[in-house]
Amino acid sequence: MPSASTDAAAKKTQRRVAFATIVGTTIEWYDFFIYATAAGLVFAQVFFAPAGESIGLLLAFASVGISFLFRPLGAFLAGHFGDRIGRRPMLVLTLILMGAATTLIGILPTYETAGILAPVMLLLLRILQGISAGGEWGGAVLMAVEHAPRNGRGRAGAFPQLGVPLGMLLASGVTAVMTGWVSPGTAFIEWGWRVPFLLSIVLIAVGYMVRRAVDESPVFQEIATKKQQTKVPAAELFRKHWLLVLLAALVFAGNNAAGYMATGGFIPSYATSQVGLDRTDVLLAITFAAAMWFLFTLLSGYLADKIGRKRTYLIGFGSQALMVFPLFWLIDTGSLPMLYLALGLFTIGLGLSYGPQAAWYSEIFPASVRFSGVSISYAIGAILGGAFAPTIAQALIQSTGSSAAVSLYLLGMTILSVIAVLILRDRPGIDLSINNQAEQEVGATIFDQRRERAYDKATI
Repeated sequence: MPSASTDAAAKKTQRRVAFATIVGTTIEWYDFFIYATAAGLVFAQVFFAPAGESIGLLLAFASVGISFLFRPLGAFLAGHFGDRIGRRPMLVLTLILMGAATTLIGILPTYETAGILAPVMLLLLRILQGISAGGEWGGAVLMAVEHAPRNGRGRAGAFPQLGVPLGMLLASGVTAVMTGWVSPGTAFIEWGWRVPFLLSIVLIAVGYMVRRAVDESPVFQEIATKKQQTKVPAAELFRKHWLLVLLAALVFAGNNAAGYMATGGFIPSYATSQVGLDRTDVLLAITFAAAMWFLFTLLSGYLADKIGRKRTYLIGFGSQALMVFPLFWLIDTGSLPMLYLALGLFTIGLGLSYGPQAAWYSEIFPASVRFSGVSISYAIGAILGGAFAPTIAQALIQSTGSSAAVSLYLLGMTILSVIAVLILRDRPGIDLSINNQAEQEVGATIFDQRRERAYDKATI
């Protein structure tokens, strides 16, 4: 039985890990969202101007999606080395890679000064962002969940998830300051858009120091001590658990499509260019939405521990499905309060269907391939969901002249995710250590009846 001092030390470690994961993921996703925000507001003019306004905007949104195609590469690399040499080294490396790419975007020449070389360099740096994002998430969630007690994994896993709405809040907030006060009007297009990218170098220094101070995951320490690392984790993952990868990816796809299409670039562009709202007003509304997303992501971590990951997801996706049409009906009124209402209500579902993801992903994959499993599933889900959601939405608007087609697209993605959620099993309380590999290998879906007795007891 643990002593009071041991218990206090464990809680202190868990708090330090929670802080480190939320700081790191916030910085990573600030960098990622800064690009999406700038793509919707200025990149069509500064990098794709010769294509014209409509095609330029499609190209700008397509450049957002390009990085998603390289997330699996980052997931494969980080998953391989994360399962081989540890979670913490991958967290530090991906943070540095993301920060370097983001900072360099801030000093890129425009098409006017460098011609075709400018968008080419932009795409190359965006690809580096994608590789980093593909590798970062898995390490962050495993550090959080594998340090957590069995009955607190939902809450612990929600902390790295909070980095996404916090990163968006920070990105939209900084951009709003630039468009509204520091560099309004043409000044933002001329130079103001660069400042949020250049700020990344300061944030990376902070994140690096925080993450270096965190202990390695206890599960990986155990794996390393017993020398039970898998030689080629990705190969083992797809040989034994390809169905889990597909289902986990589909669980994320519906949330990711809604999140990136609605708050990752398309809505700011739609609300300003199509509806006619002020750019700074829209960015402030997005900042509000990020705050709401944060609150419901945090709440979902507690709900996941109380009522289960599966039920929390179903409530979240139900809320999201109910809002896909009202989202645009409210925005199309041209009223700023209605924009706030639309985004606020929409982010309820986003948060509830995102917070439990870290805990559930960690509990369905075996310890020996867990980093690869969670990272690759996340990356594939991002491709299926968010990669080209803004581009698809913009193309649907241009071809139909109506937002209803976009709502139907979001509804379809949500339904796919609900089906995947229904197929997966909840596994709260399952032992995540390498010693429990045999139990972890079975029973993760409703089709797999090979459940261990201990797991049956944990889920009664």
